Order: sequence, then structure tokens, then C-alpha cells
Amino acid sequence: MKTANIRIITALAAVVLITIGFVTNIGIGTVSAIGWLDISILCPLGALSTMLASKMLVPRALIALIIVVVLIVLVGKAFCAWICPVPLLQRIRGFLSKNPAKQTASLSASETKALKSSSCSTAECSTTDCSSCAEKRGTIDSRHFILGGSLLSAVIFGFPVFCLVCPIGLTFASILLVIRLFGGGDMTWSIIVVPLLLAVEVIFFRKWCSKLCPLSAFMSILGKLNRTFRPTINDKTCLETAQGTDCGLCGQVCPEGIDPRHPERSASSMCECSKCRECVEVCPTKALKMPLLPIARSKVTAPPGKDGGERQELST
Repeated sequence: MKTANIRIITALAAVVLITIGFVTNIGIGTVSAIGWLDISILCPLGALSTMLASKMLVPRALIALIIVVVLIVLVGKAFCAWICPVPLLQRIRGFLSKNPAKQTASLSASETKALKSSSCSTAECSTTDCSSCAEKRGTIDSRHFILGGSLLSAVIFGFPVFCLVCPIGLTFASILLVIRLFGGGDMTWSIIVVPLLLAVEVIFFRKWCSKLCPLSAFMSILGKLNRTFRPTINDKTCLETAQGTDCGLCGQVCPEGIDPRHPERSASSMCECSKCRECVEVCPTKALKMPLLPIARSKVTAPPGKDGGERQELST
């Protein structure tokens, strides 16, 4: 089974489990505040916003924040690919649309090869004079501005404002409202407003995760400390280093804009890696792995390229 399908099942299982919790009223919470009885793990952004809003240290929020910070350091942004319901909703949007936009992460090898013409290749790009790569590296990350704005708004208004529009929270709020509607006939304007707001965010903000999500920004900052499950290339079997063949498929399929072969040319740094394993699965020679801990890589002398250029020793 493809990893993409496993991720869908995992995210869907989390939604189903929480829905069962709503129906049975066993108090397991949601992905934003999952727990049992008095023990809960809050969304790190929600916990931090709550403390800033109240202008005091809330023990439960502080403990939850510490736990989540440790988890992010251990597994990076894995939540984004494996648990968050937003990518799941985006896939549903694609299925329902007449001309669903193909997501980079779901492209086949043949489709990604067709896209190569629109981006710089190994032979054409240099780390100093490629305008395309320079433009990528110079792009301002809007998520960090929204993260700052979310925290500042909590201080100004005395309330975690972003929680009102967070698509994760809106997803489970919509489920709860539907359950209450059919279970107890609880009909309010919320049953229309909440799902509508969620639909607007998913449909019109197609790049929510990469351009707007402050939680993603928060995790990417802490992700700089993460060293586990990082894409590692075996240069002895990689087409580029072993045969001098221009490939680049691993960089093409990454939904976070990371090029594992040439991270210096990436639109995003490795701290954005969500452990989705798309790059691992698309590699034609299986040269990419995601080991639990970093693996030392040796130096490999790459064969000459198509233009007959000199062989270059690649430090890995």
C-alpha cells in the first residue's frame, strides 16, 4: 500500500476516533486538545495563545506546550502529513471538483518528468547565479507573519483569536454540530456558519498549509532541532551521482518544496519536512531512505554530465 493511502487512513482514523468520542461522550477531546479526563495535550499555538491572552502561566497549558515541543523535536512536522485533517479535506475538494488540480505530492514519475521543463535542472542551475533558485530562497514566509499576528492578537484581545478560524478546530466543531443537530435537534446558526467558514478556507485558500498556517510555522521553527526520519540519499545508487543522469524527482514531488538531492536549491529548508515519504517512494532506484537516526554518508565522485563536463566530487 502506498504511503499516501496510509496517511489518508491515519488522518481519517483520527477523525473517526474523535467522532466516536463525541457520540459516546467519553471525553477524549479533539486533535487540538486530545486527552482523557483532566489530562490533555493542547495545540501548542492554542496553549501559547491562551497564556498570552490571560497574561499568566497556566500549568496545564504549559505542561501541554512542553510535551508538544518535545514531540516536534522528535518527529518534526509529522503531524502535518499524518494527522492533520486539512490535507484530507483538500483531497476531498479535489475529488469533488470537475477539474481537480493535481497536487505535487500525488504526481506520478512520468508526470513529474513532464514538469521538469518548468524548473531548473542540475546542469542548468548553480547555487549562485540561478535566478529561479535565488527567487525561491528570497521568498518571505508569510506563515511566520501570521504566527506573530496570532500571538499578538491574543495579547491585545485577551483571547486566542486564531482558534476561532483554525481549520483544524473548525473541522471538529462542524462534526460536533452535526451530531448535536441529528442527536438532539440543536439547530443554531453555527451549523451553517462554521462549516461554511471551513469550506471557504479549504476551497479559496488552497495553499493554506504552505502560505498561511501559523501552526505549521511554529512547528517548522522547532523542526530545526529535529534530526530523526530525515531524507537520506545513497549516492552509490542515486541516478545523479552514480550515473550522472539528471533526475530531480524527489524534489519535484515534495509537498513542502524541499529538494533532498540539492537542499541549497530548495524553496524550503529541511526543517519543513513532514515525513510524508513521497520522495522515498518516487525514487526510481530506491536511493532515498528515512532512517530513524542520521546516517553518515561518504563522498562519491559523480560521472560526467550530459554536457561532458568534468567529474565533480560530491560531499554528502
